[in-house]
Amino acid sequence: MRDDFQNEDDKIQEKLKQKTWNEIRTNDSWAIFKIMSEFVNGYESMARIGPCVSIFGSARTKPNDRYYLLAEKIAYKISKAGYGVITGGGPGIMEAGNKGAHNGGGTSVGLNIELPFEQHFNPYIDKDKNLNFDYFFVRKVMFVKYSQGFVVMPGGFGTLDELFEAMTLIQTKKIGKFPIILVGTEFWSGLLDWVKTVMIDKEKTVSPEDMNLIKVVDTEDEVVEALDNFYKKYNLSPNF
Repeated sequence: MRDDFQNEDDKIQEKLKQKTWNEIRTNDSWAIFKIMSEFVNGYESMARIGPCVSIFGSARTKPNDRYYLLAEKIAYKISKAGYGVITGGGPGIMEAGNKGAHNGGGTSVGLNIELPFEQHFNPYIDKDKNLNFDYFFVRKVMFVKYSQGFVVMPGGFGTLDELFEAMTLIQTKKIGKFPIILVGTEFWSGLLDWVKTVMIDKEKTVSPEDMNLIKVVDTEDEVVEALDNFYKKYNLSPNF
């Protein structure tokens, strides 16, 4: 598997080397129209989905993994509580999220990204809610703009990127203060300890109150409870 990734990366690098600067500049100019089309299609499709919660997590998680099974249960409970589910549309935790929503009779949205490896859409996405993107940043806009909460399962760099993107936008008040729920105390405790001891206490690059943006849980019931408590506390309804 690692050799496949390396071979694909080598092919991509070789293609980039063969392009002249003028070709790169021209391609960048025309890419604007592709980016605009992805935004327009995304806005038009996502505006009709209703209240949803985004579930982030690793594409590499296998169906027999405890976190896959937990993500499926979480999505099922979320759908029964009246929320739809948005995932990245691929395998692993994303598939578990869509599967749980599908089995729960809820809205199941997949925001798929075109990648040279690993990513392919899963079969549990609603047929009219399977969106494809070439650009990560357009896809991330759809996640944060149309979600009423974020459930973050164990994952890799992409999951961390999505987590900190949501935290930054809430911290800077660029989006509403939606709940961010980390699932898996064992998985997340090391990262959170580092944030507290290094970023907050030692370097003071993060404010202590920023940690209040997140809640750490371990069960599907705790996820739904955290979502419900958030909206009761602020006297809001999903998609307010």
